Amino acid sequence: MTKYKLNNTVRSSSEVTLTSYMSGSMEGKKENVYQIQMDPENIGSNQTLDAIDGKCNVCPSSCDYKGNLAASLEKPCSRFGLNELKVENLEDVCLCEKYNGGCKLCPRSSPAPTLTINLEGGQKECLSCNGNSLYPSTNGSYPSAGYPKKSRWRGDVAKRARACCSKKTLLRRLPILAWLPNYNLRNGLADAIAGLTVGLTVIPQAIAYANVAGLPPQYGLYSSFMACFVYTIFGSVKDSAIGPTAIAAILTRENLHGLGPEFAVLLAFLSGCVELVMGILQLGFLIDFISGPVSVGFTSAAAIIIATTQVKDILGLSFPGGKFLQVWSGIYEHIGETRLWDTVLGLSCIIVLLLLRKVKDIKLTEPSDSSSEVAGAGGAAGAGGVSRARAGASQALWFLSTTRNILVVLLCSALAYYFDTKNQTPFMLTGTVKPGLPEFSPPPFSATVGNHTYTFMEMSSTLGSAIFVVPLLSILENIALAKVFSEGKHVDATQEMIALGVCNIVSSVVDSMPVSGALSRGAVNHASGVATPAGGLYTGVLVLLALQYFTPYFYYIPKASLAAVIIAAVVFMMELHVFKPIWRTKKLDIIPAVVTFATCLLVRLELGIVAGIAVNLVFLLYASARPSVRVSRAISSDGVPYVLATVDRALAFPSAEFVRRALRKAPADAPLVLDAHHVQAADFTAARGIKSLIDDFHARGQTLIFYNVKPSIAEVFRGVRPREFLLCAHRTDLDRLLRNLATGAKQPT
Repeated sequence: MTKYKLNNTVRSSSEVTLTSYMSGSMEGKKENVYQIQMDPENIGSNQTLDAIDGKCNVCPSSCDYKGNLAASLEKPCSRFGLNELKVENLEDVCLCEKYNGGCKLCPRSSPAPTLTINLEGGQKECLSCNGNSLYPSTNGSYPSAGYPKKSRWRGDVAKRARACCSKKTLLRRLPILAWLPNYNLRNGLADAIAGLTVGLTVIPQAIAYANVAGLPPQYGLYSSFMACFVYTIFGSVKDSAIGPTAIAAILTRENLHGLGPEFAVLLAFLSGCVELVMGILQLGFLIDFISGPVSVGFTSAAAIIIATTQVKDILGLSFPGGKFLQVWSGIYEHIGETRLWDTVLGLSCIIVLLLLRKVKDIKLTEPSDSSSEVAGAGGAAGAGGVSRARAGASQALWFLSTTRNILVVLLCSALAYYFDTKNQTPFMLTGTVKPGLPEFSPPPFSATVGNHTYTFMEMSSTLGSAIFVVPLLSILENIALAKVFSEGKHVDATQEMIALGVCNIVSSVVDSMPVSGALSRGAVNHASGVATPAGGLYTGVLVLLALQYFTPYFYYIPKASLAAVIIAAVVFMMELHVFKPIWRTKKLDIIPAVVTFATCLLVRLELGIVAGIAVNLVFLLYASARPSVRVSRAISSDGVPYVLATVDRALAFPSAEFVRRALRKAPADAPLVLDAHHVQAADFTAARGIKSLIDDFHARGQTLIFYNVKPSIAEVFRGVRPREFLLCAHRTDLDRLLRNLATGAKQPT
């Protein structure tokens, strides 16, 4: 008689696990080490152990038993009697848990035999191994005796309902409740500095992005304050600065078709609805279909298109058209109308903005040792003063670089105002900006353009694919921004989608165009030391003050200066330098990048995204349709030769016929063993292909053996009822089958 111990050890992922059925209460039983007495000679009888007044289904089969049996019961549950059973160091031992007609570790077509295990003389019948068991295995678990089976879907619904109402979910969906209780004066000061700095950046950008979108300038400002307030409540990334962006603006322009601001506001509302639904349904995985090369191609093309639309303002030209080819064709036709002073001002602003961008990178030199050698306390105080002065100078340079847009715009506006006092207009000006705050009103569900009134359905049809493309790319841009500044922390993509959706829906009430997180303003926010999402409050307040009090002065802003702001910003969006590392890593990825870039540039941005995704899907489908089938000769442990074929991926409908043709070319002078350990999935078409393959091999008199087939995939193959299905789960079974085939013994089908 051999003794084995049952103890409570820690579960390990590398060990074999299954869930066993335990009946009876665990209360009052503190002993956690038990002696299991097992007689190896009695292997095969229909009995099992009785542990702690309950049933523990540990029934190794009659196959060779090697090593020691160490089982443990983890986290006992007195109510339902479910326990985690862990078995260590088992080799060639079958745990008697029926799984697809066989055992979990040794899939067989019939229930496994049992092992006699005695615990303090107690013997019970194994509920799992018995073919007439009332407790069949279900995903490794057994129902508790005495408890009626409950409706599973009702329990899932109740569980989800409780989870939605939990405190954890509330804190996740309203992040302000997490950081507001710990908010202090220091955080408030940091947020105020960052928010005001971002506000000085967003005001000129908003006016310029309205021009990119083909809207009056006030709509850019309308888009820059409400989203900041809403994101403070729902946002989970402190560095994200929500507002108008270059990509959202150019996509809006391409889909407005010159029909007016009402369509842009409706697009913001519908984009918010789509983003909110995607967040609720957790559809963020759709972004995964936009690969890196496709994203690079789209971003680079969008940057070139945006810069192109601003070239005509740099040159002082005025003509319709906003697409890449249209703009350059118009420039070619009207080049003789170029305004000299607009061109000089625009080019000068671009140079100044690019130089100021680099100012923040200036490193002030450290004082030399000789200059710092001052005797006494006065010398130390002098060194401290120099250090503080250097720190102050660095901050001043950083602030100068950060606020370069507003400084250039203000300087150009002052210059234009000076010429206006002299009754001179050398520059094309922005013109009248509607003063005051926007009215709160529902999004426009109808619009009158000319003599035609568009209904909601007509407006939605006019916007077309932009209703889905704009929110998808806005989410991509915002999550990319969040990951850049997350500092390794987890980014809740679902919450960001919900926050962005609510921001767009609420912003549409104040005549906003679609908004998202801008990487440039996010960088300013991060560099300013923002502490919480409350920094957006100060940005929004500054924009409101500008709308209320400073809109009359926006009249004097030269269009060339705003165009320079946009060009200086988007020139760094072009990622053409990424094409070289793509070529070095995988040359095939150049194709979707180039297709996306060319289609976006020459046709439409949203069609470019679709074309790039389509090319990637074609590559994926081709890889799925052409798996690698390796055929080689091998010899079993008994010296029986056979042909070994290995398929390296899932069997699905595109690859079924290809695999069949490849295997039919295998040598026919020995049994063919199909090793399917890489096959993770199969479908009906693949099963029919396997059935045809079995018929082919039967017709030419060659044995086809399936090896390492997962139980779920084996059931798929059995579902089409093939002529014969020889399946081996273990190497010993394969060797025995090959030996029997060599000796001419009859094999079961």
